[in-house]
Amino acid sequence: MAGLQNRCELRHGLPRSWQRCADLLADPAGFERWRKLLGGWLRERFGEAPLQTTAGYVMSWYLYVPSYAGSLLLHHERRVPSLRPGELAFSLGAGRPHPDGIAVLGKDFYCLPGDPGSGRPEATVVAGERALAAVFRARYLAHAAQFVRAYAPISRLGRRMLWAAATDALDNSLWWAGRQGGDEGAGVVDAALVLDARYKPLTSASTLRLDEGRRWHRRRESCCFSYLLPGESECEECPRIHPR
Repeated sequence: MAGLQNRCELRHGLPRSWQRCADLLADPAGFERWRKLLGGWLRERFGEAPLQTTAGYVMSWYLYVPSYAGSLLLHHERRVPSLRPGELAFSLGAGRPHPDGIAVLGKDFYCLPGDPGSGRPEATVVAGERALAAVFRARYLAHAAQFVRAYAPISRLGRRMLWAAATDALDNSLWWAGRQGGDEGAGVVDAALVLDARYKPLTSASTLRLDEGRRWHRRRESCCFSYLLPGESECEECPRIHPR
């Protein structure tokens, strides 16, 4: 997802090449078209494109749109956008068909009392950082729930798998926002703040931890199904080889 790190922006109009989340959720056939694009890209590189793999990639890529948009704004501005599907959009890379840009279209946001924009009509002020984290979690869960409802029937992935992927996207995005902003520790703290416990239907609290080399890593909750591609094996933190 490195292509996203410099391309989360506020926009008030979209080029045709951008996809509004609400439009995709309202017409799940768009996910099938996305999977066909991905399948072509995978076949060029691996010779095969297993259906589970295309389903898993699109699942994870979509969920990073609301999770990463919210995580970046929380980390850098201590603000949370509404994250409604109608107020988020993304563009796909010209080659590898993954989201390489995210647009926050709405003006409404939640913020802390000391925010310089707290007096603006589109601002909703909350009491403190825990309240802001709770708002982010709730807004993300509302968006993820709409995705699960739309994607489960066409992907044939179980709802537990989809919510595990939603958990991974949120935990990873909070971590990455800090790391890519030059303060990995702050990203870990944000993940612990937002995911201080398991909030159902998410499947765990933050799983970030230090390894023996004093490096941060996390246990995955979901499977991307990359191991089904020729010559590929399970990811280092795959739940298939590291059961809970």
